[in-house]
This record gives sequence, C-alpha cells and structure tokens, in this order.
Amino acid sequence: MERYDLVYRLYDEYDTETLREYQEFVDVFPAVDSRAALEHWQSATEELEERKDEIRSDFAAGETFAEVASWADRDQAFTALDLEAKYGRAVNVLVLDVDETLRSAGGTDNEIPRETLHVLTEFHEAGVPIVICTGQTLENVKGFAIQGLGSEIVHSGELSIVYEAGTGVFTPGHGAETKQLLYEDLDEEIRTVFGDVRSRVLPEAPENLRRGCHLQGNEFNVTMKPNYETGSSQAREVIDEALVYLIDLLADAVGSAIDALDASDANGADDDDDGETTSIRDWTRSFYAGQDPEIRAVLEGQGAYPDLTEDPPSELVSVLERIDVAYYEADAAEIGSLELNKVVGVERALEVLGVDDPFALVMGDSKSDLRVMKWVAENDTGIAAAPEHASQDTLEHVLETDELVFDRGKSVDVLRTVYALNRLARLE
Repeated sequence: MERYDLVYRLYDEYDTETLREYQEFVDVFPAVDSRAALEHWQSATEELEERKDEIRSDFAAGETFAEVASWADRDQAFTALDLEAKYGRAVNVLVLDVDETLRSAGGTDNEIPRETLHVLTEFHEAGVPIVICTGQTLENVKGFAIQGLGSEIVHSGELSIVYEAGTGVFTPGHGAETKQLLYEDLDEEIRTVFGDVRSRVLPEAPENLRRGCHLQGNEFNVTMKPNYETGSSQAREVIDEALVYLIDLLADAVGSAIDALDASDANGADDDDDGETTSIRDWTRSFYAGQDPEIRAVLEGQGAYPDLTEDPPSELVSVLERIDVAYYEADAAEIGSLELNKVVGVERALEVLGVDDPFALVMGDSKSDLRVMKWVAENDTGIAAAPEHASQDTLEHVLETDELVFDRGKSVDVLRTVYALNRLARLE
C-alpha cells in the first residue's frame, strides 16, 4: 500500500486529534508540586501510550505512524508526504530566525511558545543541529536561548548562533572555533566607514532622534531602534527619519574614506551638466532608493528623495555596493556589510557544526532571511517557511516554492510538519 493510502487510513480510522491533545498535554505539562496533578499527568501518559499501541500494532511501520499521528494533523502529514516525494530526504539542520518568526509580539507576548520550544528540543534529541540566525546581539540571543532551550542544549556542540545578521558566529563547545568575528575579515576601508558612522551616529543626531532612538549594542552593524513600542505610529515616524539620517551619515563617511571625492564639506558636491550641484548625500540616497522600493518610499515621504538623472561616480558606487542599508518599518534602520550577511554566517556555522551535506529548514520573515532562503533554493539544500506577515518578497518566495506559510506565532506548525517529514523519510 502506498504511503498516501496509509496516511489516509491513519487519519480516517483513528482519533488523531485526541491523540495529539494527549501528546501535547504530556509534553508541555508544567512542573508542579501537586500529587493530584502528577496523577493526572500519569493517567494521560498511559492513555497516550495505549492509543499509540493501537496504531503500532495495526501498521507495518507502526512506530513511525504513531509518532506522525501524535505530532502532526492531517494537513501537516500530507504536506510532509509531498515534501518527501519532492525532495526525497529529511531535514538535517534547522536555520531559524527569532523575532516575528519563532516568537511574535502579535500574539505570544514576544516569548517563544512552550510548544515550539518543546519541538525544538525533540529535534535536538533526534540529532538535528539548530542554527539560530538573527539580527540581534549575541548577548540577547544567548540569554533567551539558555532560558528557553536550556544550557545543556546551548552548550551541547549542536547549536550555533549567527548574530547581527551574519557579522559573527557563536558555537559553544568547539574550542578555538567557538566564536568567530567575521567582520574582522573585512578590509580596512569598510571597517573605517563603519567606525566613522558608529562614532557619530548618536552624538551628531538631531535632538528628536537622540530622544526617540537608541543604538542597538551591536559589535559591528549600526542599528537605530525606536524608544517607542515597535509597530506604533511614533516608532514608524522616528525610524523613517532615522533612515534618512543614517543614509546621510553613511554618505559622509564613505565620502571621507575615498580619495576621488572631496568630502571636506559634509555635503561635498560635484557639478552636473546643468551647472547644478549634486551632493554625495543625494547620490547615496538615490543609490539606496534604487536598491529597495521601501527605502525609496520613506525618502519620498520625508521629502528627501533626489530625482537624479546622472549616474553617481563609480568610486562611490564601488563602496556603496558593499554596504547594505536595511529598513524595518516602525522597528529599525540599519547599515551592515553585504559581504557579511546571514548566508555567510550560516555557511560558517554549518562548517563548524560539521554539516557537510545540508538540507535545511530555513524559517524567517525579513529580507535578510530571504537571502538564506534563496541560497538553499539555488543549491537544492533546503526548504523555506515564513509567517503570514513576512515581508512581501519573502512571502512571495515561500509561496512560489513549497507554500510553507504559517500564522503569526505558530511556527510550531511548520516544525511539526518537518518532524513528520523526517519520520516518513525513514520509511523504505
């Protein structure tokens, strides 16, 4: 009998919904010092095993189907079958964004749900390494990872943290390779630009930005965050203004770093064919507006979009092409190195973890996550999933590949699907 027929039979003939309820209760039952509660947990555990035993005895691969039924609902199980039929292999590493992916301020109090943490623990116990891939600082990520997953998993040698969107990689338990500062590999010109921006970003900011923003404690990237609630109108207003300010500051720093442009004046300018002046700031604004329609919309909204017809100097472009400006609506404005992104960080993490032939589940919501998703797609080394509120380009990519889109705060749904995929991939 084909696998699809077996799965149809499994979900048609057995009360899998109740089975999953028992499994979830047993898995996430809180630690309480109550005899009555513990007796209830023991009773549920016995009932769970009895229901699983019925399936175990009724299928040739009974253990596999019992596990699939207790973890995945009908839709998730058939999605898992489709993925197995398409790729013919199990996921052997998880690459996971955190904010608005594993956790979401929209419905989970910005904490990773307990059921999600439990499924991640199950993957770890099954020998699947976990790569946390985030724009956050290392200290922030280490804190919630230890709190949520536990120190044993974090220091097991099977978990790696790609932080600040790829500027560094932290893989506890790997000796000299434990912490790698990838930004130290950049050439002096780029490091000088970032150092210049960092030293000036807050001291030279207008008063309203100094009052309304703070600098995230990154090791290398320069990230301005709102002092208001993320997603609020105040946060949107201050981050839009911060984006323009950060682009202009970057323009000044790049102009100072290259000999071809006279940047002795903060608005160092050249004459165009009409005798008018075009500043380095205008060229830089125009360059990044052309790179990202969201940035262009913000510049237009701030009255800061220069409608230029001439091309910027090649010396300027050659530097700007190596520097990323990122805008996250009502959340952050950031500059980072395009030579250091999540793809570079993930590649290094996989190398340290010893994952030589990766087939990854990549979960994320932003443009930086999209780079990793495209990388695994181009190299046939994984699948991608995103929340329904992900950036438009990210969502389009996921819908065009395997349609693994999940509701806000419900990353566990995709994790359960992949858990079922891994079980089914073992069948001959």
